[in-house]
Amino acid sequence: MSEHSHQDVLLRPDRVWNGVDDAPVTGLGVLVRDGLVAAVGDLAQPPAGALVVDLPGCTLTPGFIDCHVHLLDEAAETAPAGYQLLTAVPALRALLDGGFTTVRDLGSAHLPLNVSLARAVDDGLVEGPRVLAAPNILSPRSGHGDKEPDLGQRYGTEVGTLADGAEEIRRAVREQARAGADWIKYAGSGGFSSPVDSPSSVPYSQDEVNTLVATAGDLGLPCAAHAFTDEAVVRAVRAGVRSVEHACLATDTSYALMARQGIYLVPTHYAQTYFLDRLDDDDFWNGSATMRSQYRKYAAALRAGLLRPAASKVRVAFGTDAGMFPHAENWREFPTMLAHGITAPRALRAATTVAADLLRRPDLGRITTGVTADLIALHGDPFEDITATGRVRFVMKGGAVHRRDL
Repeated sequence: MSEHSHQDVLLRPDRVWNGVDDAPVTGLGVLVRDGLVAAVGDLAQPPAGALVVDLPGCTLTPGFIDCHVHLLDEAAETAPAGYQLLTAVPALRALLDGGFTTVRDLGSAHLPLNVSLARAVDDGLVEGPRVLAAPNILSPRSGHGDKEPDLGQRYGTEVGTLADGAEEIRRAVREQARAGADWIKYAGSGGFSSPVDSPSSVPYSQDEVNTLVATAGDLGLPCAAHAFTDEAVVRAVRAGVRSVEHACLATDTSYALMARQGIYLVPTHYAQTYFLDRLDDDDFWNGSATMRSQYRKYAAALRAGLLRPAASKVRVAFGTDAGMFPHAENWREFPTMLAHGITAPRALRAATTVAADLLRRPDLGRITTGVTADLIALHGDPFEDITATGRVRFVMKGGAVHRRDL
């Protein structure tokens, strides 16, 4: 459990990166008091009674923010709610151990269980990153969020948060708000794991998307659009979403439009390469023939599309789609972004200051006086070796020491 949350803590790493600059700075210490960063500078003399934590060989950075996770096991979506919640406990632990101090959970198909997870973390019942939640993915019938269409045809039972037409969409958004939503997410396109549609499907009309985003806006809730193709992205941008998720089949025109309109891109590149790199592994795809065939069909277009964001001016916020792969591997998004041409400073800002800006949390994602003390230490310098993001040695969340592994 966390320790020293009510004690001054002086952190002394080899380097400090503030979440903004193009490189870390040597010779700095960071003083934490009452859950906040109290001072950054040459702090050779610690305050009386302070806990001093030396971090040799480490770079101190803001805690990482993953803007696209799924804490609940998709394979258990038809299991009892209690079991589904328990499947999230290891994921929460793995995320915080890995330096992710804040996540945005973009929903499961059916129950708003991630809202309960967020509350459980806030109340100290379980350890994990703070959670901002879109309870469920809103989808039309036959869309990406229609998870068990055979049950609907056979028994009249629907699995998913399904809404068609303006009135159903308004009701669904309002029900998400009533459930405690921080965000609204909707299926603007199909997906690779969909049982019915494909990534190139665009199931909601422009009028439906407009209704969804406007209703959310009236309730003070921002929207995230699951969208792979140009048409899905354009409809999302026209409606006024705050972020577009994936967009891996979109072209430069869409990225330029997003950049002009100030829309954030959450590219989830590792999730795509995770499956693309395993296309020839028969054991890996056991029971997932449809998803494998979709990745085969779009493989060339995906590989080309993954290279496009690097050349664009779109604001890239870090997000992984973890839950589609193990949560302990979220850090692998960083080297994957670099492999696709994104620079180390841009990738690291994506997981700190840019992510915090997307989430409208200016107290997160940076190291400066007065912000929330979410701080992590990486062994090495991630600006020189991005794999240092996978070597977390110290984790502090809200001024409380969670992990100290030196």
